[in-house]
Amino acid sequence: MAKVVAARPTLKADMTTTLPGRLLDIPIVLDGSISNQAARVHAALRMAIIDGYLRPGLKLPSSRGLAEQLGVPRNAVVAAYEQLLGDELAEARQGSGTYVTAHLPAASMARTPIQLDIDSFPNRAFALGRTHVDSGLLRQFATSVRRHIVAAGPDHLGYGDPRGSLPLRTEIARHLVASRGIRCDPNCIMITGGTQQGLRLCAEALLAPGDSVWLEEPGYYAAHGTLRAAGMGLIPVPVDGEGIRVDEGRRLAPMARAAYVTPSHQFPTGVTMSMARRVALLDWANASRAWIIEDDYDSEFRYAGPPLTALAGLGGERVIYSGTFSKTLFPSLRLAYLVLPQSVAEHVIKARSGVDRFPPAFLSDAVAELMSNGALAGHLRRTRLRYRQARDTVASVLETAGRGQLRIVVPPQGLHMVAYLPAGLPGDAGVRIREMAAVEARLFSETSLLPEGAEGFILGFSGYDGRDLAAAAKRLGEAVETYIGRSGVLAR
Repeated sequence: MAKVVAARPTLKADMTTTLPGRLLDIPIVLDGSISNQAARVHAALRMAIIDGYLRPGLKLPSSRGLAEQLGVPRNAVVAAYEQLLGDELAEARQGSGTYVTAHLPAASMARTPIQLDIDSFPNRAFALGRTHVDSGLLRQFATSVRRHIVAAGPDHLGYGDPRGSLPLRTEIARHLVASRGIRCDPNCIMITGGTQQGLRLCAEALLAPGDSVWLEEPGYYAAHGTLRAAGMGLIPVPVDGEGIRVDEGRRLAPMARAAYVTPSHQFPTGVTMSMARRVALLDWANASRAWIIEDDYDSEFRYAGPPLTALAGLGGERVIYSGTFSKTLFPSLRLAYLVLPQSVAEHVIKARSGVDRFPPAFLSDAVAELMSNGALAGHLRRTRLRYRQARDTVASVLETAGRGQLRIVVPPQGLHMVAYLPAGLPGDAGVRIREMAAVEARLFSETSLLPEGAEGFILGFSGYDGRDLAAAAKRLGEAVETYIGRSGVLAR
């Protein structure tokens, strides 16, 4: 007899045999979300066959018998069997019945569920990339999205421009000239689904597999992965108090084809690239015909004075500027942008056309409206104050709880701060302290391409409740003080 089970059982293959005069129970799951009964039976049988619960050569019940047991019309089972025959998952033997096909790939009876490392998601204090969005702004955004959908015309419902929404590109151009000193044509701006997509498009359009790319050391780990996946040769170039060491880059790889930098707020050290280094980097790029990819990921959050002039604002046709709305709004929006030199805009746009053709317009147009009516600017003013208070709370509590064992660098910009551990600790000290404190802080060693270097914590402070941050900072400071006390290493 066949029966329906509420959840997929764990069965052994030797249980799927027939006994004289009757059929053994067949383990299938009927999915109630499928409205068509024949499709529901077919889906259940198909899954049981593919997963190996119904072994090759097994005789299936008669259509009448299975229909009675499942409580479905017989014609639903007949139709399901016919579809299995069409799929070649079953075979009909004249005068004998319907059997599971004998020619199937080996199936694993013990399917291993996908295991996700929940700690890789920003659920605990100090994870990077968290943002605060007030409910009022979300309501405005939702209203704008709905309005654009309801009023959509053919231009919004068909295939779009691979550069993305013209209203958003226009607002971005206005914003950049006013705040970052970048004069750009909206026609040379391209909306992307995040900064890493933009970086990958630049690599595919402008570089070749095996080309060398300068990367700041330590530097942004996501960019490391993106460029490595694109086949680039990664050249770690050290960073000091003025930013990337251009002289070292010239020594290590003078003919590199690109440099990926975060000049306004270097990730993770927080250093601002000096004017002398900017000029040296531009001179190298111009002389070598190399590209500079400027990731300006959090320039809107400067707590002392106006935003700095971007590297792209200093001129030159060798700089590709990358910005994002993941920090100003929220990461799941998946909106970022590239400002492309006119000479290569067409090449990168064509690369985009070969990947996903064009980005969706409705969300982009709604963001453009938030920019044009001042709602986004007001949100940024409020969040700057909120994040500055969060930064100061973490620094104060961490200093007290750690009893001076950490060297804390309070940044004038951005959404993270750094706290260096003393030299001389064991190599796994950061990992152990992080586990003791139960925080999500990323380590310097996790942003480095080299085996040695200073160790410390990269502490994201945006998007958290102030009390949670204070409690986490206290745990981390106490864990540092306890660990160092046990190891007998003095802070220096």
